[in-house]
Amino acid sequence: MQENRTRYPSYDVLNEKDQWDEHTREIVIKRLGPFPKNKFLKEHEAEMIYAIARHVVYDQRKEILDYVVHHLDNTLSSPMGENQRKVGTPEQKILVRRGLKATDNLAKEQYGAPFLKIDVQQQFSILDDLARGKAMTSEDWQGIPQKEFFKKLATEIVNAYYSHPTVWSEIGYGGPAYPRGYVRVEMGLTDPWEAKRDAKES
Repeated sequence: MQENRTRYPSYDVLNEKDQWDEHTREIVIKRLGPFPKNKFLKEHEAEMIYAIARHVVYDQRKEILDYVVHHLDNTLSSPMGENQRKVGTPEQKILVRRGLKATDNLAKEQYGAPFLKIDVQQQFSILDDLARGKAMTSEDWQGIPQKEFFKKLATEIVNAYYSHPTVWSEIGYGGPAYPRGYVRVEMGLTDPWEAKRDAKES
């Protein structure tokens, strides 16, 4: 894990939580956990997504990766439909479940062990092949486009990662604007409550 992930080490967006409306504050605080039992993902699937997320966001912090898995489980268990998906790509529940199974079997074929049992570089190699749609094909991948499978996971993982308040603090994001709003919108100016780079970082 990278030790220095932020240029705002003294900034904590949660110090501003009292400025958010109650509903927003509740949503954000829940992202800190603890999280309920998964509704859609099986234990092995959740563990695979956890491992994949480590590669995608290059972060190993359990408290953040647990939220990433929880977010994806909520997405997959939601009755709400998807905005759009590429022609020939199955609905996300099928895409992710069958894609994870196919990835596990791919690891067994290439390296003689399930995805979670192979080393980090071997895992990365498989994910890189999937991202380019160049992984070894088999019956497992029939109807499951490799690139779309990886894109779905990567998109959801990144969306969740950058909605976690710890990451907000690290990137200097001031959190929800409502109801206070941002006042100093001119280039180079910030409101008093926004993140400021420490003098030694300037």
